[in-house]
Amino acid sequence: MTNQTAERAGTEPVHGTGRVGLPTASAMYIAAVLGTGILGLPGLGVEAAGPASILAVFVVLVLSIPLAATFAALAGRYPDGGGVATFVRLALGETAARAVGYWFLFGVAFGAPVVASLGGGYLTAVLGLDAGWSGVIAIGFLVTALVLSLFGLKVSGGVQLALSALLVVLVVIVVASAAPAVDPANFTPFLPNGWSGVGLAISLFVWAFAGGEAITHIAHEFRNPRRTILGATIIALAVVGAAYLALQVVTAGALGGAGTSGDAPLLDLVAVGLPAIGPALVAGVATIVVLGVLNAYMPAFANLAASLARDRDLPRWFAPGAAGGAVPRRAIALVSVITLGYSAVFIGAGLDLEVFILIHTSSMVALYFAGMIAATRLLERWSAGWWMAVVSVVLTVGLLILAGANLLIPALLTVVAVLVTVIRRIRERS
Repeated sequence: MTNQTAERAGTEPVHGTGRVGLPTASAMYIAAVLGTGILGLPGLGVEAAGPASILAVFVVLVLSIPLAATFAALAGRYPDGGGVATFVRLALGETAARAVGYWFLFGVAFGAPVVASLGGGYLTAVLGLDAGWSGVIAIGFLVTALVLSLFGLKVSGGVQLALSALLVVLVVIVVASAAPAVDPANFTPFLPNGWSGVGLAISLFVWAFAGGEAITHIAHEFRNPRRTILGATIIALAVVGAAYLALQVVTAGALGGAGTSGDAPLLDLVAVGLPAIGPALVAGVATIVVLGVLNAYMPAFANLAASLARDRDLPRWFAPGAAGGAVPRRAIALVSVITLGYSAVFIGAGLDLEVFILIHTSSMVALYFAGMIAATRLLERWSAGWWMAVVSVVLTVGLLILAGANLLIPALLTVVAVLVTVIRRIRERS
């Protein structure tokens, strides 16, 4: 690790230099993790595993605790816009860091059109619009989030605080309204699709608990990264875990397997207890949810792109704004091309949500594995954070096995990263 790289990553916690405190950091973490998964995943989980989807949620929640704790320890120690790519650069070298950066920027970004399309689908379903409007609304969500990111975290962070509060209120209303309709008969058989269905549900619910890695890309904006990100992690895991477990129980218990096949399963759930105002309520807050998630991820993508350009893994033209407190506007332009391009393919080809979700989650799992390997080398051996990283390495290996063929995109991006290294070395020798 060179002195320049260590200085750039920030080997000491930053005190009082950032603009984001615990309330806003927690709000961004909750939005990034809870997010649009509540709009579609409870229904998809029941389709995949039936009532055993509750078990899948619990498994992923348990898996997420050591992962989130390790990311919090790393981000507090090395606050930098590169996030996990920075951690890997310090521990495993340039090529590995480049691959991780590409996984997040080009692989995880497959989730952007899913997020936007979920919002578009909910609005068209409630408003009774033609299905073609779903894509138009989805693009509108993306453009709104991209424009908001141009104003920096001082503005977008304040907006996020309000959005996350409304998001939590939504979950409470949905669960409370549907709980009286839960029928114990819907919980049998518990494993209608066997353990393979539970495995698929676990892969899907990685989406539900992913997001901690996104916060690492804005840790350098926190007033006290080490303390703030730890507090935000604890608050977010508690809120998200309770929300998803409650939603999964009422979805399986109130609707059963047959009632979750629509494009907007949360609407069906709310209609059970609030038939008059439920759908309109969900549509309104779904809009807020989608904007909240995109508002958390777009700055993360942009900060990563700027840091990759700073480290010569992308063209240097995108590097301005990589420092804390700056707005990476050129990187935002690149993120716009990527996310809107993916959305055009997703919407134009009429692809299934599950395809893009699995590409997104598989890229996440690959990134988690590399980040945990880096953590075992960067964190003090035998410390609590180091033990969390060791446990997480084992857990992420299991998630990699479940991902299977869906790791094709991360594999291709790794090949690109290696080719960049080879080309650089050839040029240096010549």
